[in-house]
Amino acid sequence: MKYVAIADELRARITRGELPPGARVPSTRRLAADHGVAMATAAKALAQLSHEGLVRAEPRSGTVVADRDRRGAHRGLTRDQLVRTAIAIADAEGLAALSMRGVAARLGVAAMAPYRYVRGKDELVLLMADTAFGELGYPAKPSGDWRARLTLGGRTLWSLFRRHPWLAQLGPITRPLPLRSLAVHGEWALSALSELGVDAATLCDLHVVFFSHIQGLAVHLEREQSALASSGLTEDGWMDHQGPAVAAMTAGHPTFARMLADLTETGYDLVLDDIFESGLRALLDGVALRYGR
Repeated sequence: MKYVAIADELRARITRGELPPGARVPSTRRLAADHGVAMATAAKALAQLSHEGLVRAEPRSGTVVADRDRRGAHRGLTRDQLVRTAIAIADAEGLAALSMRGVAARLGVAAMAPYRYVRGKDELVLLMADTAFGELGYPAKPSGDWRARLTLGGRTLWSLFRRHPWLAQLGPITRPLPLRSLAVHGEWALSALSELGVDAATLCDLHVVFFSHIQGLAVHLEREQSALASSGLTEDGWMDHQGPAVAAMTAGHPTFARMLADLTETGYDLVLDDIFESGLRALLDGVALRYGR
C-alpha cells in the first residue's frame, strides 16, 4: 500500500535524525505531490505516524516530529522500562544478543516503538551503562585511608561488573564513556589516590592502572558465558577436552609443564573473584611502596 511506503520513509528519516524533534514534517499536499498519490493517501500516512506517536499536530505549524520523551507515552511505555528490559536481556544473553527489535518483542510493543525514546542501539547501550554503573555508590563521608577507600572502590566496581558482565565490553580505556554515574566511581578513586600527593599526570596514570585491573578481569566474565553457550562445555570440561593439545603445547617448556603437573595433582580452580582480590592487593602494595607516605 502506498501510504505504508510513505510512512516507512518518514519514519526512517525520523529515526536517523534527519527530522529531529520539533521539525516540520512535509505537509499532506507536499507528500501527495512528491509521491504522486492522492491527498487522502498522504493524509493516511501522517495519521499512521501520529498513531505511533512519532508526529503530532502543532497549531500554526502543521505536523511536527514529537519530542522523544513524549512519544508513545499514551501506550504506557517509559524510557526506564526500555532501559531495564534491555539490561535484563544483556545480563542473560550478552550484549551481542541485544537488538532494538528484541527489546520491543520482550516488551510486547511494535518494532519501532523503542525509537520513540532512543535514536538507536548505541544510545540505548549508553543509557543502560549509566543506569548499571549507578546501581551502587559510596558513603557521603569517606572514612579510612587512601588504600581502604580504593579497596572499597575496586570491590564496588567488581560487584557491578559481576552483576552486569557486558559492562566490561563497552569500550577501551583510552576512550572513557561520558557517563555521570561512572564519574562517581572515578571521583571516589581519584580522591583517594590524590592523598598520595602525586601530580595530575601520575594521578591519571594510577587511576587508569587501577580501573584496568578491574575491567581487564571483568572482560572474561561475558566471554566465559559466550564460550559456555557456544560450546556447551564448562571450564573443567573444556580443559579435559584440551588436555592432549595443552600437553603438546608445553613440550619443551619445563616450568610450564611442571606447573600444570603440580596443579593437576593438587587440584586447582581458576576463580576470577580470588584473582581480582589478590591482584588488587598486589597493585595497592606496589602503589604504597612507590608513592605511599
